Amino acid sequence: MIKGIKILLAAFALSITFAACTSEAQNEISKPLADAKTKVENTVKNAKEQISTTNDKKKGDAKVSLSADRPATAITFSELEHHFGTIDEGDKVEHIFTFKNTGNEPLILEKCKGSCGCTVPTCPKEPIMPGASGEIKVIFNSRGKKNHQEKRVTITANTEPIQTVLKIIADVTPDPEAAAKAAAKKAAAKKAAAAEKK
Repeated sequence: MIKGIKILLAAFALSITFAACTSEAQNEISKPLADAKTKVENTVKNAKEQISTTNDKKKGDAKVSLSADRPATAITFSELEHHFGTIDEGDKVEHIFTFKNTGNEPLILEKCKGSCGCTVPTCPKEPIMPGASGEIKVIFNSRGKKNHQEKRVTITANTEPIQTVLKIIADVTPDPEAAAKAAAKKAAAKKAAAAEKK
């Protein structure tokens, strides 16, 4: 009986020793793994922050990218708004906005964007030197537009403020034929919908 107890105690002592060794080995393995995991998590976090910052710049934080890359200058337009008067629906009209670089650095027009597809601006691509002038042509297509219309063109440049807004205005007389066609099309669609219900 005592011999059996001694064997059991020896086995117990062996298992405790084995467990302690295993625990130390696990600690030696798990610490570098934990360190590596932390490094990977930090790298992923940094990458996400860089991507987020890049996306913010692309989405319109042009002030950061432009002011960091180029010295600011000033732009002065001869007019910020043009009224075409009364035009017929379907007419394509254009206007040229003139401007001058009134600052001390080359003026770079980063982006010219109309508020909708019917308003298309064309801006100079080359830098405008201090004291020099330039032109921005804006074409307004009134097809599908009716009554009073106001559209914007946003100019993003290395200026302070970074964006300048130009405005075009037109009073569009609806095309009676287009209105009749639209009414006929609507009536046909209504008739087809009613036929489907039957």
